[in-house]
Amino acid sequence: MPLEITPDVLIPDGELSFAFVRASGPGGQNVNKVASAVQLRFDLAANATLDEPVKQRLRSLAGRRLTADGAILIAARSHRTQERNRADALERLRLLIRSALIAPTVRRATRPTRASKLERLAGKAHRSRRKVLRGRVRFDE
Repeated sequence: MPLEITPDVLIPDGELSFAFVRASGPGGQNVNKVASAVQLRFDLAANATLDEPVKQRLRSLAGRRLTADGAILIAARSHRTQERNRADALERLRLLIRSALIAPTVRRATRPTRASKLERLAGKAHRSRRKVLRGRVRFDE
């Protein structure tokens, strides 16, 4: 069953691979004999469903999770069972891809209006006058 990112974006199962390893941390005897931690590998370079701009954003968002060969590696070890760690890794990949699908809005530079310039200068004059009035009072003038 493919991984559904959005209703129109699906990642085929062939592009995802799982490796199960032993998790570190507490767990008693269970931690030494059960491989419950999951390493999810998503081959971004071989992916055909995502557009190139989305792949670029995904590379930058992945950060240190991106390997040298262009794959995203997500490790999940917070749960005690393989199934929950697998679901956690898939959900983290889904959220990562979903955030890469959103194209950043381009900021258009605008110029301040004449009224806003005059308002800013009036405020500066007002503050300047207030600070002058805080000074020492002189009676000779």
